[in-house]
Amino acid sequence: MRLADALHTQYQVIHALVIRETRTRYGASSLGYLWALLEPLFWVATFYGIFAYAHRHLPGGMDVAGFITTGIIPYMLFRSVLTQTMLAINTNKPLLFYPQVKPIDLAIARILLETFTLLSVFGLILAGRGLVLGVWSIDNVLLLLGGLLLSGLLGASVGLAMMGLGVIFNGTQRWVNIVLRPMFFLSGIFFTANELPATMREYLLWNPVLHGVELARDGLFQGYIAHYADAGYIVAWIIGFTYLGLLLERLSRRRMRLA
Repeated sequence: MRLADALHTQYQVIHALVIRETRTRYGASSLGYLWALLEPLFWVATFYGIFAYAHRHLPGGMDVAGFITTGIIPYMLFRSVLTQTMLAINTNKPLLFYPQVKPIDLAIARILLETFTLLSVFGLILAGRGLVLGVWSIDNVLLLLGGLLLSGLLGASVGLAMMGLGVIFNGTQRWVNIVLRPMFFLSGIFFTANELPATMREYLLWNPVLHGVELARDGLFQGYIAHYADAGYIVAWIIGFTYLGLLLERLSRRRMRLA
């Protein structure tokens, strides 16, 4: 009974935090929450125009809209969930004076908000793709969702670790941003693992985000098989960083109490 009460209290706390995050981040803008949907749409539309203008040849019968979307959205799930989770404590320190609110609650609220937002964008883009191009088929829905959710969970696990590390060491955010910049070009947004030279592919497959992108494309397109994608590899990263993140969250909680 005590466990049920504790879970109910945590649910209420996280629900309230999600509403607060939504109002704080989007309530001040005239576009509000719509801006959170428009930003990824802008990126997809921009690269769609570039690919269409350059007449980029795509393997496996892929269309440009689907190819760009299954590259941009998994990467944005990873990046956005990571950065928002990493900053959860720094931007919400006053809330930690309430005994019901823990750092992990702040992280979970941001993870849920970012994931729901970007999955909604992905659904809207697929609906627009269907209306404009008449392409409604999805080869494997579970594989497609798996690639997207694993990308988001990867960002959540790394963000949780960086959130705790940021309390202990200054400058964590700066180093994370430096690493994220080249990852934009190395995560398969503009290419597939199948078409890479073997020597280059061997190194780029160390990047777990590339595996998430490949899984999403395999799930969407019937004519594309991601020969080198490995869901287990992403899961291993998620488990490792989640363990590290929970450990650092405990250490950072104790450090903040002492402060």
